[in-house]
Amino acid sequence: MTLEDRCPWCGTDPLYVAYHDHEWGRPERDPRRLFELLCLESFQAGLSWITILRKRTEFRAAFAGFHPETLATWGEPEITRLLANPGIVRHRGKIEGTIRGAQAFLRIEAEQGFSQFLWSFTKGEPLQPRRQRMSDVPGHTPDSLAMSKALKAQGFNFVGPTITYAFMQASGMVNDHLATCPCHATVAGLA
Repeated sequence: MTLEDRCPWCGTDPLYVAYHDHEWGRPERDPRRLFELLCLESFQAGLSWITILRKRTEFRAAFAGFHPETLATWGEPEITRLLANPGIVRHRGKIEGTIRGAQAFLRIEAEQGFSQFLWSFTKGEPLQPRRQRMSDVPGHTPDSLAMSKALKAQGFNFVGPTITYAFMQASGMVNDHLATCPCHATVAGLA
């Protein structure tokens, strides 16, 4: 695949290109992986995704692999430790939000399944728009607004409709690879 073929948002950074080609937009249904991705998207609020992607390994180490059962028990000592970690985004509200999100994850997982809860906003199937240009890609949609409201009602933070739409794109709930990108057809075939 050449640079001209890909969605232009990933540019030429090898890490970003690999993320575009092998992760972004591929339907994810594993509840723990969805939780991690939602947490990382929440940390991305106000920043670029490449910043989070470059720190993802350190995030995973600092947040105990994003295991909700572990994170849900954390308190001030862990928050203080995380605030001192230069390898992650050190934002108290986002750190506390991740801990509350882990508690919400456990409730949702027990009641209906976290994956099922999230995928319900696309009726369980990836949406397959065929956008021709980056300017055709919206910043948020009615589905991402509904997901945002539902997540906030469950106790999640930093999950506005723009963040939830980015999450929906990244997790393959929406195939927003441009129609001209070879990954569009690949991802559509995975649905």
